[in-house]
Amino acid sequence: MDVTPIVPAGKQVIDRYGTDGFWVSGVLFAGSILLFPDETRDWAPTTPAEVTTDSLAGVIAHGEVEILLLGCGRRMTLVPSALRAALRQAGIVIDAMDTGAACRTYSVLLGEGRRVAAALLPVTAT
Repeated sequence: MDVTPIVPAGKQVIDRYGTDGFWVSGVLFAGSILLFPDETRDWAPTTPAEVTTDSLAGVIAHGEVEILLLGCGRRMTLVPSALRAALRQAGIVIDAMDTGAACRTYSVLLGEGRRVAAALLPVTAT
C-alpha cells in the first residue's frame, strides 16, 4: 500500500534536503528557504536566533498561510512568545521543529490541501 501523500500538480514539493540545501520541485536552493505551495523563495536567516517578525514579513504578506512550519536546523528551538503572538495576530499558527520533521510535515499538510508554508533553515544550522 502506497502511503505517499498525493500532492496536486503544480505545487512546490520538497524532493530532498541535506547539508547541500533543499531540492524543491527539481531546483536546488543552497541556503534557507521560505516555501509556499505556489513558490519557493531564498530566505536570509541562517540560525533560529535570526528568525524574527521582520524576517517572516513575506509569510504574513503572502496572505494564504494558516500554518507556518519552522525548520530550526538539526534541533528544534522554542519560538519567542512575541514572534508567536505577532503571527497569531496575522492568523498564522507557527510550529517549530527540526528541519527534517518540518519537511515531512509540510509534505503531509500540502497533500491534505492545508494552507501551509515552511520557513526552513539548513540542517547545518545550530
